[in-house]
Amino acid sequence: MKNAFAAVCAVSLLSAGAASANSLVAPGAHSGVAKSSIATTSTGEWNKLSRTEGPGVEVWTRDGDSLNKVSFFGGIGGGLPIYRERNKKEAPLPKVTANMLLPDIPVLLESTYRSQYQVNKFSLESQDIVTIEGKQAIRFTYSFVRSDDEVERKGEAIGSIVKGKLFMVTYEAPAIYFFDKDLQDFRKMAETLKF
Repeated sequence: MKNAFAAVCAVSLLSAGAASANSLVAPGAHSGVAKSSIATTSTGEWNKLSRTEGPGVEVWTRDGDSLNKVSFFGGIGGGLPIYRERNKKEAPLPKVTANMLLPDIPVLLESTYRSQYQVNKFSLESQDIVTIEGKQAIRFTYSFVRSDDEVERKGEAIGSIVKGKLFMVTYEAPAIYFFDKDLQDFRKMAETLKF
């Protein structure tokens, strides 16, 4: 009986620790996102994940990052990958370059996903040059399938190079149900972006 009680307590403590690992992002204006100059306004609540994919990366989700996520890449400098490299020797990630052109941003994301997440299918579906706060940026849509779960995911992103650093925001979710569920909220957030 004591062992069962101890086990329940241990599981409760672990669950409480996991629950407190994330923080609530309330609706409204937010600045300093991804420890950078990114600012945006959210229309609803999100959860900021405490685990980071790398320096300068912040992830918000509503239902868990495998179901929907907004990733902010804040000022990734030249010579650095957008994510923390898991295996620099066997699978090095492509690096940001200070002289990147806007069309290079979707290619960088695709190359990173193919290496980091074993994406076996990536399709760039559209790309348009837009202006954010007087700065040129690229808005693009894409879809991809990871080899570990074979779920088709869709994505929409906006990226720019500002003073030789990459600023990008991506929204991704499974193509069935979840992508459309929060797409309009992401687009409203994207309309308020400042790099």
